[in-house]
Amino acid sequence: MIDIAKLKYKLLLVTESGKELDITNATEELGWEEGESELALRLSFSIINTKYNGGILSSVAKPGCTCAVIADWGTGKDEVARAKIVEWDPQFSGSGDTLGIMAYDDLYNLQSSQDNRYYSAGTGTKSAITAIFKDWGIPLGEYKGPDSTHAKTLFKAEYLSDIILQLLDDAKKKGGAACVLRCSKGKVNVLPEGSNTTIYHFSADKNVTVARDMMSISSIVTRVQVFGKEDDDGKQVVEAIVDGLTKYGIRQQIYVRDEDDTLDTAKSAAEDIINKDGQPEHTRSISAPDVPVIRKGDKVHIQAGTLNGYYIVKAIRHNADTMTMQMDVKTCETVNVVSSSQTKQKKPVSAKFETGDLVEIISDAENYNPAQCRIPAWVKNDYYHTITQTTYRGKEVIKGGVKCVLLGKKQLKKGGSSIAGINTWTNVAHLRKV
Repeated sequence: MIDIAKLKYKLLLVTESGKELDITNATEELGWEEGESELALRLSFSIINTKYNGGILSSVAKPGCTCAVIADWGTGKDEVARAKIVEWDPQFSGSGDTLGIMAYDDLYNLQSSQDNRYYSAGTGTKSAITAIFKDWGIPLGEYKGPDSTHAKTLFKAEYLSDIILQLLDDAKKKGGAACVLRCSKGKVNVLPEGSNTTIYHFSADKNVTVARDMMSISSIVTRVQVFGKEDDDGKQVVEAIVDGLTKYGIRQQIYVRDEDDTLDTAKSAAEDIINKDGQPEHTRSISAPDVPVIRKGDKVHIQAGTLNGYYIVKAIRHNADTMTMQMDVKTCETVNVVSSSQTKQKKPVSAKFETGDLVEIISDAENYNPAQCRIPAWVKNDYYHTITQTTYRGKEVIKGGVKCVLLGKKQLKKGGSSIAGINTWTNVAHLRKV
């Protein structure tokens, strides 16, 4: 662990001529951060606009110049932030002249630039993303991200940062790891979240000053109804219902199918709404003494308040003046490797289940459906189940994004008559005919 008593920071400025200046002693309010919604690292500070080399510092600390923060913790030191000046703000007051500086790393160019990009079917994630880096002159450090193949895609007038994130998200849906983009020492790296080898521990009795763990369901969506087009009387018929976490009550949105959309396309759009807005919103954060080498995307271990376990840093703010930091974290995400049950879900065999079929629940099934609780072992191991319903009001039932049927009566596998069953909508991918 870094000893805060030995921690020191140095701020370097590289002028237009390439000269390196140590401006630490003239610096105040030094801090840097990586936000959840931004790709680029942001560095900010103010300096006393004192005389330098026949002029003043504001004459050499200009927009486009590079700044770097070096942290020294006694047993080691490293560059922890590097950025180029974007905002230059000299101010005069009775207490003295100051120069406010805001700087960003090279990823700022990607979140500030739009482009048209066409990718033919079969283009790989790595080649698509690294081509953007190359075109924008950003050197590549490590690429340890996914390399899935993508469908034909056309991006029109979209920000490059959004294009990259959409490509990574598509790769994640196909089984790739969640990844983070970040610059380090002038090079961009694409790394799986939580891939850091040194994991720092934070606990309430040692180094956590504030811990927060808030959950809110105020904005959750638990049901989406898909309506078709209006008839001659202006009425619309419900064509599908996609349920999410209805245990929190019905929080419904309406999706109206366009005339040119198929029902499958409309249901997919409804499922996207549930996937995006159908989970409780968590706000988890801690304040602690600064560990300057921790970056967005790193894994940390926390035991403070109701936080207990491994978490991924989704945003972080370092304050060199107070030698403290604030981290926003999220629970570690399991790599979305496509499971056998997910593969089965895509096969047409799922459409063959009918009312009255006797089925068993496969052993590797975990939840009845993504919106329901875990399946007890005895339900899987001891009983067969009878399908009592395949639709609701004439429509397929989608819960948590998967097709479900209702399991009613059950009977022991070792023999016996049918008795009252679990009466639960169950993912068809978890079922096998007996």
